[in-house]
Amino acid sequence: MNKLSIFLISILSLFLIYSCTDLEENLVGEITEDISLQGISAGGAGQGGGPLAGAFGKLRDGSAGHFGHYSMQELPTDEMVIGAKGGDWFDGGILIQMHQHTYDATNGIINNTWNQAYGGINSVNELLAGDLDANGEAQMRSLRAYFYLRLMDMFGNVKIVTTPGSDAPQVSRQEVFNFVESELLAALGVSSVTRGMDLSGSALGVDANAYRINTYGALGVLAKLYLNAEVYTGTARYEEADIAASYIIDSGAYQLCGDGCEVPNLGKRPAVDSDPAMLEGYAAVFAANNQGNPEHIFTIEYDEVTAGGMNFAMMNLHYSSQFTYNFDSQPWNGYATLEEFYNSYEAGDKRRANNFLVGPQTDFGGSAILDFAADDEDIVLNYTPALNELAPNYLREAGARPAKFSYKILGRPDMDNDYPVIRLGQIYLIRGEARARAAGDWSLAEPDVNVVRARAGVSPMSGVTAESFLAERGREMFAESVRRTDMIRFGVYNDTWWEKPASDSHVNLFPIPFDAIQAANGTLTQNPGY
Repeated sequence: MNKLSIFLISILSLFLIYSCTDLEENLVGEITEDISLQGISAGGAGQGGGPLAGAFGKLRDGSAGHFGHYSMQELPTDEMVIGAKGGDWFDGGILIQMHQHTYDATNGIINNTWNQAYGGINSVNELLAGDLDANGEAQMRSLRAYFYLRLMDMFGNVKIVTTPGSDAPQVSRQEVFNFVESELLAALGVSSVTRGMDLSGSALGVDANAYRINTYGALGVLAKLYLNAEVYTGTARYEEADIAASYIIDSGAYQLCGDGCEVPNLGKRPAVDSDPAMLEGYAAVFAANNQGNPEHIFTIEYDEVTAGGMNFAMMNLHYSSQFTYNFDSQPWNGYATLEEFYNSYEAGDKRRANNFLVGPQTDFGGSAILDFAADDEDIVLNYTPALNELAPNYLREAGARPAKFSYKILGRPDMDNDYPVIRLGQIYLIRGEARARAAGDWSLAEPDVNVVRARAGVSPMSGVTAESFLAERGREMFAESVRRTDMIRFGVYNDTWWEKPASDSHVNLFPIPFDAIQAANGTLTQNPGY
């Protein structure tokens, strides 16, 4: 290359650098004034890299986004709803089907969730067919067991595929339960969960990387399995659930995030004094910078740049709430909270303040946000807990909006918050319920219930009943993809609630997707009632 060419390229490069810098300054405008970007980054892989990353990454598919496991666990329950605003969010009626328990085998959410689970299983099988060390193999078997726990919970009788590119016969829910249990026990290096068990020989180890499955993560999945064993198999396993949960709690390896456990609030608007500078306790567990939280045992890594798939800001917020955080995209105005569920929180419950957005909404500078297409004469955007109707004219502002996984300024459609699969607060509730059910005495749940209530700033519960325990579990575990499973376990999933009639018990299992049955060439049998 001659000297003249080099000179011209150099001049062009300088011009481009200057031009881009000048353009950015002109476009950003007022956002750069009085704003600190401390704590906001382009993201990174954290501790979620390495040879197992692809398989664990499959957990991101639908776990904290629309049209997957999250939708299946939340929309058919008394926690959340998506109302049809004319044609907006009608989606062929499938969202109304989810709410009213009239879903069938052609529902796209159901089909998508089935495919996502088997996609994860296939990724695990490919790794297990390769060359993994003992720890990698134990983690992959545990992860595959977790995917099958999801499938068993939602669909019952499914195929257990353990070899890449192969098929397998459909087996009973009991056989799937046995497989999940045996895989987790093998990874833990024991034949059963017993008091005083020695897990020091487990290949999983105790490395505190919540993006992977260690001994405590596998125990947490086992505890969830045993807590629901009576639903899955007809045989109660509450003592084992208690033992697994107690092992985690008694180890002291994790701490409940309470007073003094805090992170900077990445949603803090500099001009809005009411926005807290820090998020503490329960709020810190779900913050946009919640990586490494001491309560996290097994979490799904999300990152706005490198690990997308968490779309709560888009799913939950009104279109105009883009101006609250200066998001780079307009939200979709979909998911909202049912009024009765929102009202189940006491006035002083810190979880209510963290979990929901209600009332008049303001923009980045603290001024009222206006919705010029409002359904009423007041154009100020105001999230009201009250709902009017499921369809066809659901009000655009209706419903407290889920905000448990906090939003950050300048956010993208994909969020940074890691999503817990197993966390210590959940483990306390599992142990409390397991002890109560095993003895037939709900007062035995009070000590563990009151641990999480103390963190929430509400008074201790006494005289706990099955009904009050479920309500408390709902308040603590809101938006963590457990509500459908919990309601089935407590026998209330088929009850009536807002715009939802009583449903038949056959809907406690979802239908196996029509597409899957068609592709199976007679090797998949539909669940009863569909």
